[in-house]
Amino acid sequence: MATERTAAIRPAIDAALVGRLVDTQFPQWAALPLELLDPAGSDHVIYRLGEELSVRLPRHIGAIGQARKEFEWLPRLAPHLPLAVPVPVGMGEPDFGYPWPWAVSCWLDGEVATAEALADSSEAAVELAGFLAALQRFEPEKNPALGNPARGNPALGVGEDLTVRPLVARDRATRAAIAEVGGAFDAAAMTELWDAAINAPGWDGPPVWFHGDFHTGNLLTVDGRLSAVIDFGGLGIGDPACDLTIAFTLMSTRSRALFRAALGVDDATWIRGRGWALATALNAYTHYAAVNPRVAAQTTRQITEALIG
Repeated sequence: MATERTAAIRPAIDAALVGRLVDTQFPQWAALPLELLDPAGSDHVIYRLGEELSVRLPRHIGAIGQARKEFEWLPRLAPHLPLAVPVPVGMGEPDFGYPWPWAVSCWLDGEVATAEALADSSEAAVELAGFLAALQRFEPEKNPALGNPARGNPALGVGEDLTVRPLVARDRATRAAIAEVGGAFDAAAMTELWDAAINAPGWDGPPVWFHGDFHTGNLLTVDGRLSAVIDFGGLGIGDPACDLTIAFTLMSTRSRALFRAALGVDDATWIRGRGWALATALNAYTHYAAVNPRVAAQTTRQITEALIG
């Protein structure tokens, strides 16, 4: 269990530390070169290890359960998914002052997907709908280790994750963010959408798998076509509406309609998905937009598209 000391720190992570961790715990890969992947997101520091592997180390305590969750579940999910995923091949332990578990995974080549390249792609929209449909078909009730997946499960690593809770759990933070950014966006329209999302009927089907952080930054392309989905740290079981965020980070109005039809999304789930897109975009915008132009552009698009519907 994390102590107050580890909860307060962000460990210094550099190539020397990563090299020592790999050399001592995975000597079969000790001779492979390390190359920092930058930017790598807010949760992990990532190094490419040789040509075929990557090393991911959590930056903060909020990400420390992701390595074990992915190590447990991605090998099981991968054969059922139509796009590649980064299957873990080794779990590292704390050492040399680094306090948390870390992972070695298969490296996936590709460029990060962009709206500029794929917003109007009907092929990409249908492919992403197919990916989510395949993920949702992986039946949690056939995995006894999950216990009661409808309530989340700490053994899976998602029992306390916000993406497992109802959308209304984000109500206070989202309303505060709307008030904070009201000068940049239409506060009345955001409030109307948010009210509709949190008052929409909840998910009434069986709990299904969701990615939990399904946006352009976690999609890879090769030669302009979708090739892989990465970063399953938010993987969980419950309401799949959170994964509809991709429709508002990547797609245009036209391709979004194709995506929705291919996935068969009902009205209540769609409005909750728009709410997820709004809430997550506002959270990122208020935390990072002022210091990161890339995040500012991406979240501005996400908020705008979520309001369009």
